Formats: sequence, structure tokens, C-alpha cells
Amino acid sequence: MLRRLLGLSRPLYWLYEKRLLKEVKKGPMPRHLGLILDGNRRYARALGLAPTQGHEFGVQKAYEVLEWCLEMGIRTVTVWVFSTENFRRSPEEVEALMGLFVREAERMAEDHRILENQVQVRLIGRREGFSPEVRAAMERLEARTRHHQGMVLNIAMGYGGREEIVDAVKSLLLEAEERGLSPKEVAEALTAEEIGKRLYTAGLPDPDFIIRTSGEIRLSGFLLWQSAYSEFYFADVLWPEFRKIDFLRALRSYQARERRFGR
Repeated sequence: MLRRLLGLSRPLYWLYEKRLLKEVKKGPMPRHLGLILDGNRRYARALGLAPTQGHEFGVQKAYEVLEWCLEMGIRTVTVWVFSTENFRRSPEEVEALMGLFVREAERMAEDHRILENQVQVRLIGRREGFSPEVRAAMERLEARTRHHQGMVLNIAMGYGGREEIVDAVKSLLLEAEERGLSPKEVAEALTAEEIGKRLYTAGLPDPDFIIRTSGEIRLSGFLLWQSAYSEFYFADVLWPEFRKIDFLRALRSYQARERRFGR
């Protein structure tokens, strides 16, 4: 009986998704969408699998969501896949993730969705924590897509919002030293714009909209500086379970808001 009911619900689900897609396409899209991909390990545990296997499901979902973003014409997407704190996880999980990063970087460099849509892939975060193999694979991917003119896809790896701000300030101070400026001169000339020019996302618009899955209601340091005026959406589903209908509902929520930017 349950199977029969589920079968009957599929056409209704498809019709609702189609209607929602048509509705959302008429509204404004975020220029820059941030995605916090949370819930892979919990998803695996719920299925009785090893937590590391959840990341495999998460990767496939990321490709799927990328296609939705391309369909909606979103020009910049930043996905947070590995934080600076994630290095503290078990050696087995970190090793599995490193292998996954290498494999997927090589796959993305030849993926028809990346190439046909001219997606430019950038790695943002501190690279020194990764092995030479991981860094080389990611740098090959960046080089392969550097001249693409379509969507900009930022992959946040070894990323922390506080670390990003620290790195931006360090860069500013080192440049000032090279120019022979005194601390007083640096302080007098210091502005938010000067720090912004040295962030990992310099040259890109700040995120208009940030989605986090898994029901957690916090940013955990994601794009701390850039998200000052972002809109947020916390989806109560684990990342591998995130459906297109959830994505469209999030965009509909964004479109219904009045953005004031502090005014």
C-alpha cells in the first residue's frame, strides 16, 4: 500500500516542481550563492554505512546542485567542502577526503558540464595544509578552467573565515612594509575596501544568499567578512538528501525578502 501511494505521489511531485521552477525563474537570482554542504556523515550513519562513505553521496549531490545553479543562471557559487577545523578529524577520514579531492579535481577538469558551460573553478583557503598531490590536482583544475568566462565556482578548502581575514590583513601589512610605510601611515589609510581587496574572493560580488543544509543554524565562520548583508536559509535536510524542490523553495524565500543593506 505504501509503495502504491509513493508511486501515485511522483506525478504530483513532478508537477509541483515544474510549477515552482516556472515561478522562481521569473524572480531575481542571487549574483553569488554560498553553500555550506553539511550532513554527509549523518546521512551515511543513518544508512548503516561508514561515515566516510557519506562524502561520496555528497560529491554526487554537489554536481547535481551545480547543474541547478547553471540552469538558474547564477553567476558565482562558493561551496564549502573542507574547513581548517576538519583537519582535526580522524586520520582515516582525512585521508579518504584527500583521495576524494584528487579524484574529483581530475574528473572536474574533464567534466562536460564544466567545459561546455565555461565554468571557472577557483580554490579558496589555505593550501599549505594539503599534500603536494592534492595541491597539484587542484592547481591543474584551476589552470584548465582559468580562461573560462561562465560561472565562477569557488571551492573553499582549508577554509576558515577568521583565517581569511587574518591572511588579508597580513598581506596588507607586508605590502605596506615593502613600500616603507610606518604603522601610523598604515592605520590612517586602512579601510574596509583595502581589506576587501585582499580577501580570497577579491573581485567577486559578496554573497547575496547563503544556504546551509542539515538543520544547523549557524555559519561556522563561512565568508565572515563577505556575508555582512547576505540573506540566509537553513534547510532542515542533510546535504545528500537536498532535492531540487528544496533548492527552489530556498530561492523563492530569497526572492520574497526585501534587502535593505543597513538602510
